[in-house]
Amino acid sequence: MKPLHIAVGVIRDAEGRVLISERKADCAYAGQWEFPGGKCEPGEPVETALARELDEELGIHVRSARPLIRLSHCYPDRSVLLDTWEVTIWSGRPEGREGQRIDWVTPSGLDHYPMLAANLPILRATQLPSRYLITPDPGPDLDGFLRVLARSLRSGLRMVRLRAPAVADGAYEALARSCLPLCRQFGARLLLDRRPDWVMGLGADGLHLSAAEATKLRERPLAKDYLLAASCHDRAELEQAVKLGCDFAVLGPIKATPSHPQARPLGWSEFASMVGELPLPVYGIGGLVTADVAEAWQHRAQGIAAIRAFWPSDHS
Repeated sequence: MKPLHIAVGVIRDAEGRVLISERKADCAYAGQWEFPGGKCEPGEPVETALARELDEELGIHVRSARPLIRLSHCYPDRSVLLDTWEVTIWSGRPEGREGQRIDWVTPSGLDHYPMLAANLPILRATQLPSRYLITPDPGPDLDGFLRVLARSLRSGLRMVRLRAPAVADGAYEALARSCLPLCRQFGARLLLDRRPDWVMGLGADGLHLSAAEATKLRERPLAKDYLLAASCHDRAELEQAVKLGCDFAVLGPIKATPSHPQARPLGWSEFASMVGELPLPVYGIGGLVTADVAEAWQHRAQGIAAIRAFWPSDHS
C-alpha cells in the first residue's frame, strides 16, 4: 500500500516552546501526542498542504517554513511518510479546532509526553541545534584550548563533540572534566568519543561513535537518557546508526576538505539521496561554513557540523 503522505509542522512560540496535540479518543493511538499536520491531497504541494492543515486544525496562518526532516514509518496497519517542516513565521492564536487538546512544551519537556512512534525522530530534530562543533586536537596548550572553546560557545554554539584522537585516555578524561563546566555555563551539550561509562560517570550529555565503532556494535551502548551519535560516510553506515538507536548522525564529506584530501566529496544532492526517508536527523560535514546552513536545510540536513568554521584560528 502506498504510504500516506503527511505534511507536519514544527511550530514554536516566542519563548521557544513547541506546539503538540493529543490524538482524540475516536482516533487510532488515542491519548498519544504528535506534531500537528495532515494528509497531502493527490498532487498537492507539501507547503500548500501544511498551510491548509494548520489553518483547519489550529487556526494559524503559515507565512514561512523550511524543510526539517522527511521520514517513513510503518505501523501495523499502514505506512506513513512524514514530510516535516519548521514553521518559521506564522500568525494567529492556535486552538484545537477539531476538539483535540494542544499544549506548548519546551523542547526538553517533549521527552515526558507519550509521543507517536513515527514522531520520535521529529522530536529529536526539534531538540538539536543547526550547528555542531567538532573540536580540533587540543595540542599542548590546554588553557588556550579552553579559552577558544569558551569563545566558540559565546558565539552561540550549543553542542560540542570533544574530539582529541592524539590525547591519551587519562588526559582526555581530565580535559572532559574541564570542558563540562564551560558547556554548562553556556547551556551547551558535550558529547565524548571515548568510553560510554565515562559519559555517565562524568555527567556528559552523550557519546559520538566513529563509523568503525558503530559498525562493530549490535546494540545501543548508552542509556536513552543520553545522546548517541555516529559518523557516517554512506547509506549502509546511516542504516547501522538507525539500528543502534542513534539520536543523530553526521554524514560527509560534503565538500573537499584539507583534513581528508583523499575522500571523495558527496555534494548536497548525494547527501539528500543517502539520507532519503531515514528516521534520523543527519548533519552534513566536510568543508562547510556557517553560510552553508540554509542550503543544508534545503537538502534535509539538520544543519552542519564543522571544526574550522566554528573554531577561532588563534588561541589568544
